Amino acid sequence: MEWVDMIELGVLQLVLSLGLVVGAIALVRWQNLGMELTLLNATWRTLFQLFAVGYLLGIVFAWRDPLSVIAVLMFMLSVAAVVARNRISKRMSRLLPILAGSLLTSTALTIVFTTGVVIRPDVWYEPRYVIPLTGIVLGNAMTAATIAGDRLVTSLKQNRIEIETHLSLGATPDQAILAFRKEAVKAGLIPTVNAMMVVGIVKLPGIITGQLLSGADPLNAAFYQMLIMFMLAFSDLLASVLVTMGIQKLFFNSAAQLVRQ
Repeated sequence: MEWVDMIELGVLQLVLSLGLVVGAIALVRWQNLGMELTLLNATWRTLFQLFAVGYLLGIVFAWRDPLSVIAVLMFMLSVAAVVARNRISKRMSRLLPILAGSLLTSTALTIVFTTGVVIRPDVWYEPRYVIPLTGIVLGNAMTAATIAGDRLVTSLKQNRIEIETHLSLGATPDQAILAFRKEAVKAGLIPTVNAMMVVGIVKLPGIITGQLLSGADPLNAAFYQMLIMFMLAFSDLLASVLVTMGIQKLFFNSAAQLVRQ
């Protein structure tokens, strides 16, 4: 079967698409939700950020230079780490390097395996593969790490008496918070596991939708989506485990005493 090329969108189509935003604002006003400015701000940021990304990636893809690819990836990592830190706790000064290290490790291992073993492009820094795949993996790992980290921080703050009781009875920090850390890691995996349960049935994720719109073979698009889901399962779990291990160290001193954060 011959697949047709994707219908390209221009400025006119983009302007017409803003009609959906106008409709959303009308619904907000009708329901008196008071979110008009929020929607307008989100729309402006979407336009600005995606225009900038489109032009930037166009340059990087044309250059095919490893340094430019690495620069883009490090910028993405920095933003993801800061966003995750802000959502968990801005007051924990040593949290940022823990998040950055966890996201870097989980994303790098996933991308290296995927590009080196599965896809095997001509060059390891091929931007057409490395940048989109890293964006997908890093974004999901950030969400998983944020959920797991926030759940663990909240649990440790709310259950200080229980934890200190275990410590006073001779438990190690690992033993005292094991149940809380397990629950935090599980919470971080919920979005990915739920998505894997219904992918292709309830919804079509972005990667397969994009390939279908571009005219790709649906079966090949499905294979890529399977690969993506397997990548997310590994990276999200690893990010959640590393973040919770790092946060645990922030809550205990060298004498294995629970400290306030």
